[in-house]
Amino acid sequence: MPSSSLDARLDAALDSALDQQRLVGAVVMVSRQGTPLYSRAAGVADRASGRPMRADAIFRLASVSKPFVAATVLRLAQDGVLDLDAPLSRWLPDFRPRLADGTAPAITLNQLLSHTSGLSYGFQEPPHSPYHHHRVSDGLDQPGLALAENLSRLARVPLGFEPGTRWQYSLGLDVLGAVVEAATGADLAKELERLVAAPLGLRDTGFALRDPARLVTPYGNGPGAPAEIAEGQMLPLDAPDTGVTFAPGRIHDAGSYPSGGAGMAGTAAEVLRFLEVICQGGAPLLGPQAGARMLQGQLDGLESSGPGWDWGMAGALVRDPARAETALPAGALQWGGVYGHNWVMHPASGLVAVALTNTAYEGMSGRFVTDVQAALATEMAA
Repeated sequence: MPSSSLDARLDAALDSALDQQRLVGAVVMVSRQGTPLYSRAAGVADRASGRPMRADAIFRLASVSKPFVAATVLRLAQDGVLDLDAPLSRWLPDFRPRLADGTAPAITLNQLLSHTSGLSYGFQEPPHSPYHHHRVSDGLDQPGLALAENLSRLARVPLGFEPGTRWQYSLGLDVLGAVVEAATGADLAKELERLVAAPLGLRDTGFALRDPARLVTPYGNGPGAPAEIAEGQMLPLDAPDTGVTFAPGRIHDAGSYPSGGAGMAGTAAEVLRFLEVICQGGAPLLGPQAGARMLQGQLDGLESSGPGWDWGMAGALVRDPARAETALPAGALQWGGVYGHNWVMHPASGLVAVALTNTAYEGMSGRFVTDVQAALATEMAA
């Protein structure tokens, strides 16, 4: 049975965010060991038409794509198609990014998965950085851009550090899309469908839209009510002159490369289903060893998104809640997506939660997320 306390706290988090116009719409779903605890669609999917948010709404997933792609790569490694400890050059001999001193160090697939490769994202870099000079796409913009062209641009950007020595959120999953294609002869979209989506019966989650009519309209926070995100619009993230450039139309352009880090769309129920499988060890997608890598820290003493955080292949892992300044307990994993999403899973209790919204960045890192995670933490401790 659902926890009435959890229901009340999640309802309060949603209602407050909607009433204060921090969110336009959202779908929140929670389960424990696969048993539903909470499900609610609230607000509107499109404000201009008044189309209400529905539980089966389709969202541009942004970085919620990453655990799906990580699972695909781990499955290929499990099947002997890929070797995570082998150098990237085995599959992409022409992709040889260099350090500032001109040397081209070996990068392993494991380092791409764990964001320790030396690559970055353009939205994290200052306006005049090489990422912007070479027009490297973050996988959210430039509809119609081919993967080979984006990797050509990325290869001209100096690595930020010697691979394996630091953690830096990056385009590593996009590069792995090219590795998958080189190793299998099929693009990432087809391999993800074969190895992840089809076995779980996911019909709406992938790199293309099956039913565009259910796609939500994206909005961005700012002064007053959130405004619809325009094509090519940059929303500041951590500083006024740095931020994410969005192209909401990218998902409609079949020529856009399948961005492993940001290019998928899907529903809350299907994201929840996938994360439930990962939280419970990965079967039937992954064997025990590969499944454990999705959930266990990979950084060997390094920290990911801040003090107290490690990185599992699925997302950020709480190592020390006090240092991480989170209500989530040690062993919980969480991550989000810049279109306005956040997910949490806690293997010890089997609790999994997905909150997909159509409002950046409140649904990824605003008070709404803090309120939802506080409610979930209470349930994890029960």
